Amino acid sequence: MDKYQYVKVLVLNLLEDSPLTSEEVIADVRHLVTVGEEELAFDTMCSWIYEDVLPVTPEYHERLVAAAHELGTPKSVEKLDELIVD
Repeated sequence: MDKYQYVKVLVLNLLEDSPLTSEEVIADVRHLVTVGEEELAFDTMCSWIYEDVLPVTPEYHERLVAAAHELGTPKSVEKLDELIVD
């Protein structure tokens, strides 16, 4: 799998497992991925998780942090640790 395909799958897998429930937001993130804007899609997903105060598990948070580093967007996950639940 090439780097582009890997990043695309990475973001879509995180979206699939995300706590997001808004179909509009989910569709927006998917659209951004399909047009090659994976970093923006990831940032959008993280922003909505934070804005909607959606709980995240420690495991999911770790995945988000790892993805942020891979995508070069560490600021995307800066405040998400506030939403971690057990």
